[in-house]
Amino acid sequence: MEAIQSPLMCYPMRFEPGADLQKGLLKFTEDNGLSAAFVITCVGSVTKATLRMANSTTIKTYEGHFEIVSLVGTLSSGGHLHMSISDAEGNVFGGHVFGDVIVYTTAEVIVGNCPGAVMNREEDKRTGYKELTVQSKP
Repeated sequence: MEAIQSPLMCYPMRFEPGADLQKGLLKFTEDNGLSAAFVITCVGSVTKATLRMANSTTIKTYEGHFEIVSLVGTLSSGGHLHMSISDAEGNVFGGHVFGDVIVYTTAEVIVGNCPGAVMNREEDKRTGYKELTVQSKP
Protein backbone atom coordinates (compact mmCIF):
# COMPACT_ATOMS: atom_id res chain seq x y z
CA MET A 1 0.00 0.00 0.00
CA GLU A 2 1.18 3.47 -0.86
CA ALA A 3 -0.29 6.68 0.53
CA ILE A 4 0.01 10.14 -1.00
CA GLN A 5 0.20 13.24 1.17
CA SER A 6 -1.89 16.12 -0.13
CA PRO A 7 -3.71 19.19 1.11
CA LEU A 8 -7.50 18.98 1.29
CA MET A 9 -10.09 21.19 -0.42
CA CYS A 10 -13.74 20.97 0.69
CA TYR A 11 -16.84 21.73 -1.37
CA PRO A 12 -20.11 21.97 0.59
CA MET A 13 -23.22 21.71 -1.59
CA ARG A 14 -26.92 20.96 -1.54
CA PHE A 15 -28.87 18.91 -4.05
CA GLU A 16 -32.53 19.89 -4.38
CA PRO A 17 -35.66 17.72 -4.80
CA GLY A 18 -35.64 15.61 -7.96
CA ALA A 19 -31.88 15.79 -8.53
CA ASP A 20 -29.96 12.61 -9.34
CA LEU A 21 -27.35 12.54 -6.59
CA GLN A 22 -24.80 10.21 -8.20
CA LYS A 23 -24.95 11.89 -11.62
CA GLY A 24 -24.74 15.33 -10.01
CA LEU A 25 -21.68 14.43 -7.92
CA LEU A 26 -19.87 12.88 -10.89
CA LYS A 27 -20.69 15.90 -13.08
CA PHE A 28 -19.45 18.32 -10.40
CA THR A 29 -16.21 16.33 -10.13
CA GLU A 30 -15.66 16.32 -13.89
CA ASP A 31 -16.73 19.94 -14.47
CA ASN A 32 -14.28 21.12 -11.81
CA GLY A 33 -11.39 18.89 -12.85
CA LEU A 34 -11.11 17.27 -9.42
CA SER A 35 -8.40 14.61 -9.68
CA ALA A 36 -8.88 12.90 -6.30
CA ALA A 37 -12.42 13.65 -5.12
CA PHE A 38 -14.42 11.74 -2.53
CA VAL A 39 -17.54 12.10 -0.37
CA ILE A 40 -16.77 13.35 3.15
CA THR A 41 -20.37 13.33 4.36
CA CYS A 42 -23.94 13.32 3.09
CA VAL A 43 -27.31 13.62 4.84
CA GLY A 44 -30.73 13.94 3.30
CA SER A 45 -33.47 11.83 1.79
CA VAL A 46 -34.27 10.00 -1.44
CA THR A 47 -37.31 8.63 -3.23
CA LYS A 48 -35.31 6.15 -5.30
CA ALA A 49 -31.99 4.37 -4.89
CA THR A 50 -30.60 1.67 -7.17
CA LEU A 51 -28.00 -0.49 -5.40
CA ARG A 52 -26.02 -3.63 -6.23
CA MET A 53 -25.86 -6.10 -3.36
CA ALA A 54 -22.54 -7.24 -1.84
CA ASN A 55 -20.57 -9.88 -3.77
CA SER A 56 -23.52 -10.35 -6.10
CA THR A 57 -24.95 -9.40 -9.46
CA THR A 58 -28.30 -8.69 -7.76
CA ILE A 59 -29.46 -5.11 -8.29
CA LYS A 60 -32.32 -3.73 -6.19
CA THR A 61 -34.22 -0.51 -6.73
CA TYR A 62 -35.77 0.97 -3.60
CA GLU A 63 -38.64 3.38 -4.19
CA GLY A 64 -40.47 5.35 -1.50
CA HIS A 65 -39.25 7.75 1.17
CA PHE A 66 -35.85 6.93 2.65
CA GLU A 67 -33.32 8.74 4.81
CA ILE A 68 -29.70 8.74 3.65
CA VAL A 69 -27.86 7.02 6.50
CA SER A 70 -24.51 6.96 4.71
CA LEU A 71 -22.92 7.80 1.36
CA VAL A 72 -19.22 7.05 1.04
CA GLY A 73 -16.69 6.55 -1.71
CA THR A 74 -14.58 8.07 -4.42
CA LEU A 75 -15.79 10.33 -7.24
CA SER A 76 -12.81 10.79 -9.56
CA SER A 77 -12.18 8.40 -12.46
CA GLY A 78 -15.83 7.36 -12.73
CA GLY A 79 -16.49 7.04 -9.02
CA HIS A 80 -17.15 4.16 -6.64
CA LEU A 81 -19.94 4.87 -4.15
CA HIS A 82 -21.66 2.84 -1.45
CA MET A 83 -24.89 3.96 0.20
CA SER A 84 -27.09 3.03 3.14
CA ILE A 85 -30.71 4.19 3.38
CA SER A 86 -33.40 3.64 6.02
CA ASP A 87 -37.17 3.39 5.77
CA ALA A 88 -39.91 4.66 8.12
CA GLU A 89 -39.57 1.56 10.32
CA GLY A 90 -35.80 1.99 10.70
CA ASN A 91 -34.89 -0.87 8.39
CA VAL A 92 -31.54 -0.19 6.71
CA PHE A 93 -30.62 -1.22 3.17
CA GLY A 94 -27.27 -0.70 1.52
CA GLY A 95 -24.97 -1.55 -1.33
CA HIS A 96 -22.93 -0.30 -4.25
CA VAL A 97 -24.62 2.69 -5.97
CA PHE A 98 -25.51 1.28 -9.37
CA GLY A 99 -28.00 3.71 -10.89
CA ASP A 100 -30.48 6.41 -10.07
CA VAL A 101 -30.40 8.03 -6.63
CA ILE A 102 -33.18 10.64 -6.67
CA VAL A 103 -33.31 13.31 -3.95
CA TYR A 104 -36.58 13.69 -2.02
CA THR A 105 -36.24 16.84 0.12
CA THR A 106 -32.51 17.56 0.20
CA ALA A 107 -29.05 16.02 0.02
CA GLU A 108 -26.46 18.03 1.91
CA VAL A 109 -23.04 16.89 0.77
CA ILE A 110 -19.45 17.83 1.45
CA VAL A 111 -17.07 16.70 -1.27
CA GLY A 112 -13.36 16.59 -0.55
CA ASN A 113 -10.53 16.70 -3.06
CA CYS A 114 -6.81 16.06 -2.63
CA PRO A 115 -5.30 18.37 -5.27
CA GLY A 116 -1.85 16.79 -4.86
CA ALA A 117 -3.10 13.35 -5.92
CA VAL A 118 -4.64 11.63 -8.92
CA MET A 119 -7.07 8.72 -8.59
CA ASN A 120 -7.45 6.23 -11.43
CA ARG A 121 -8.89 2.75 -11.86
CA GLU A 122 -6.87 -0.13 -13.27
CA GLU A 123 -7.70 -3.79 -13.78
CA ASP A 124 -6.55 -5.88 -10.82
CA LYS A 125 -6.06 -9.50 -11.91
CA ARG A 126 -6.47 -10.65 -8.30
CA THR A 127 -10.02 -9.27 -7.99
CA GLY A 128 -11.17 -9.09 -11.62
CA TYR A 129 -12.27 -5.48 -11.09
CA LYS A 130 -10.91 -2.07 -11.93
CA GLU A 131 -9.47 -1.03 -8.58
CA LEU A 132 -8.30 2.32 -7.25
CA THR A 133 -4.76 3.52 -7.90
CA VAL A 134 -3.42 6.73 -6.37
CA GLN A 135 -0.42 8.72 -7.58
CA SER A 136 1.13 12.07 -6.86
CA LYS A 137 -0.09 14.75 -9.23
CA PRO A 138 2.72 15.84 -11.58
